[in-house]
Parts: sequence; C-alpha cells; structure tokens
Amino acid sequence: MKHLGKTLIGAAVVAALAGGGYWYVQQRAAQNPETRYKFASADKGDVTQTVSANGTLTPLVLVNVGTQVSGTVKKLYVDFNSKVSAGQKLVELDQSLLQTVARQSRANVVNVQASYDLAKASEARMRALLDKEYISRQDYDQSLQNLKSAQAQLVQARAAADKDEVNLGYSVITSPVSGVVVARLVDIGQTVAASFQTPTLIQIAQDLTKMAIDTSFAEADIGNIKEGMPVRFTVDAFPNRSFQGVVQQIRLNPTNQQNVVTYNVRINVDNPELILLPGMTAYVSIGVQKRPGALLVPNAALRFKPADAGKKEGDAGKPAAGGPGQGNGGPGGGAPGGGKGKKRDSQSGTVYVLAGGEIKPVAVQIGITDNRNTEIVSGDLKEGDRVVTGENASSDKKPSSVGMRMF
Repeated sequence: MKHLGKTLIGAAVVAALAGGGYWYVQQRAAQNPETRYKFASADKGDVTQTVSANGTLTPLVLVNVGTQVSGTVKKLYVDFNSKVSAGQKLVELDQSLLQTVARQSRANVVNVQASYDLAKASEARMRALLDKEYISRQDYDQSLQNLKSAQAQLVQARAAADKDEVNLGYSVITSPVSGVVVARLVDIGQTVAASFQTPTLIQIAQDLTKMAIDTSFAEADIGNIKEGMPVRFTVDAFPNRSFQGVVQQIRLNPTNQQNVVTYNVRINVDNPELILLPGMTAYVSIGVQKRPGALLVPNAALRFKPADAGKKEGDAGKPAAGGPGQGNGGPGGGAPGGGKGKKRDSQSGTVYVLAGGEIKPVAVQIGITDNRNTEIVSGDLKEGDRVVTGENASSDKKPSSVGMRMF
C-alpha cells in the first residue's frame, strides 16, 4: 500500500509540473504581440474623401397642366405614361355653360352694334342740319356724344365676347410641351374649380432622359462642394449598379431644422436607358478631395489603444516611448498615457507599431479619410510598418495571477 501511495503522489507531481509548464507556455504565447494583436501594413495608395446624402430623383422639367376655367371633366384623352406632343388634347371640360355665355356675348355685340349704327346715322343728320343752321351747336354736340358713347359700348361688348370665346377655348386643355404623362389627377365627371387658383389636372415630364436629384448637405460639408463636380449615386432598384451625375447648382437658400442648417444641392443626371424613375431615392456620394500615392493606415489603427497603455507611463507623467506629440489624439486615437497633456489637435493621431518584438506608439499627423483608410501626412511612420488594428479575441482574458493548485 505504501508503494502504491508513493506511485500516485509521484504521478500527481509529474502531472502538476506538466500542467504548470503548459500554463507557462500558454501565458508566454498570450503575451507575444504576434499572437495577441491584429496587424495591418501601412501602404501607399489613392484615397478620396467623400460627402454623402440622400436625395430624390425628379424630371429635369416637370410641367403642371391646369385649367383657367371651372367645369366638369367630360373627356380624358390621355392616361398615366401616355406620350404626348405639344398642342395635343389632354382633357375636355363640359362646354354647355360656357357656350351659353358666349352666345349671350355675341347677341349683346349685335345689340350694341345696332345702337352704334343708329347713333352714327343720327350724328350725320345733325351735322347736315347744323351746316344749314337749322339746329344749335349744342344739339349737334349731344348727338356726337351719343355716337362716341355707342362706339365705346361696342368696343366693350366685343371685348367681352372675345373673353367668353377664349374661356370657351380653355375648356379644351392641350399639352404645352412634348413629353410623358407622369400623373393624372382628375377623372371623368369630376368638377374642377378655378376661382382662386389654377388646379393641376395633368403632370408632364418633358424629357425623362434628363433627370435631376434634389438633395441636402450639411453646412459642414457644403464648403467642399463645387459646381461641376462629378457625383456617384445608387438607387434601391439597382443596388449593385452605380450611376453618374454632376453638380449643377448649390442653392443659396438654407434650411434650418432644429438648429441644423442644410443647403439644397441640385445634381443633373443622364438617363438614356429610362431605368431611373421619378421619385426614386438616390444615395449620393461626392468626392471632394483626392490624394494619389498617399501613405495609408486603416482607421482601426487610429482608434486602437492598448488596455495597459496607462501602466507604461511613470507616476511623474513622463510620456511613453513614441516621441513628441504623444499627448495628442487623432480621430479615434488617444494618448497612450491618458494623463494630462496638451489640448488635443483634431489633425493629430497615434498608431501603435510592432518594433523589436513589442508595440510602440508613434505620433502622426493625419489628412483626409475615406472612412476606411486615413492619409498619414507626417510622422515617424514608414511604408511597410506593421500597425496594430485590434486585439485577438483569445487575448481578451487577462492571465490569472494564481498558479495551479498543488496537492
């Protein structure tokens, strides 16, 4: 029995030593930067900074066809998607009342014409009598005044008749331009009233091969946008396809909603295939700056900060290795020490580089970004340097400070 007990104890000691060795090897491996961190290479390439917004596709020229007279819709000559030419009939209103008014006006012209003819004849007779001194000058002046009044009434009656004829013609609405009907807002039997404002009956897109996008950009981005800049956009109907456009106009009328100021930017778009439809939502992207052959690092490298970065700095607040500017932090890149230092500069950042088997902070000046990579303008970072972009999931657990329990 004693021999068996010694054998079991020896086996337990050997197992404990083996386990301790394995644990030590695992902890050493976990502290290895190659195992603990994720790396990416600082490489040169092209980077384009873009600004984005959403907009709505509209026809470049959209004509609202209305009516200047009131009435009931009697006939419809077009429908949605109908192709029309200039002067073509679109809608016809009931003409019964307008025809009656026009006939009354014509009859009034005949009546006033008769009065004018009588006044003219009377004036001629009175002039002949005046020449023979059979009447006074006052009687002749009275007949002349009657003639001029009858003439004015005739002109007024003819103008009223012309107006009623024009209104009768307005009961037939024709297309002012050639294009495609994109909206029909009335039906047969519907009454339209044009008393105070012109009601819209038909909407016509003059040329759907030319479209426009009306979109709004924040005031922080509008300073980088210029007329004539190329534009790329996508629509939900064709998610895997990119379309082209150009900035036509930056409208100076701002919109202020909840203290957020935006400006309307109008973009011209060619639509030769007629696949872009009015009302589609466009996701617009405008390249405002471009840097060819720039030194680039992933944005994740500027956001990364080791969990034990504070321990690398002394109690006196001495900066860790990495050179001057260590107290500055760029977008997503903080100061390694996390202590008090200079005010942060929005154009500065810090990346961690693998050097000599350990990671070291390097202060850099950053430029533009495309939301994936950021341009490095200056600093000690060189092409080919391996920068830390994050920690591996297996290294998230801190090593235990308690060793394996012995028997």
